[in-house]
Amino acid sequence: MRLQLLHAATTLVLLLAPTALLHAAGPASDADKAFVGKVSQGGMYEVEASRVAATRATAPNVKDQALAEVHDHSLVNATLKKIATATGVPVSATLNPEFQQRLAKLKSASPADFDQAYITDMQQIHDKDEKLFAQEATEGSDSYKTFAHQTDLIVKRHIGALNAPDTM
Repeated sequence: MRLQLLHAATTLVLLLAPTALLHAAGPASDADKAFVGKVSQGGMYEVEASRVAATRATAPNVKDQALAEVHDHSLVNATLKKIATATGVPVSATLNPEFQQRLAKLKSASPADFDQAYITDMQQIHDKDEKLFAQEATEGSDSYKTFAHQTDLIVKRHIGALNAPDTM
């Protein structure tokens, strides 16, 4: 039930945000373009890695976290793409070589090591993402600030879940 409420809240926030932002869309700065490049790759990776975890994880809490990641980051990615398109910033549809390699490494983890490998990987990427979203929320163009702030809250929630003692 708690997971369903969190999904509903995430969906509502991310569905309402782009409408207001698209009306205020202006040109993206170089910093905005760099932000989009980094977080779009990270977001795609989180969805792909979490899809793998949803099928390979053995601990129920890890599977639940993976499903939450797929849900939330799919919405975040779609919202980012709308804003990026409105501001003329291209978004790659494929993972870059770094993230392809990272995904291959995760997929190659042994069944006994998979859950811990996935959680550790998600902790690392969320820590990096949180810094990017927090910075964009304060320094980004108006088109990106609200999105970055709202997404930063989601990322912080994920960090809390990933670091919770009952995750494993």
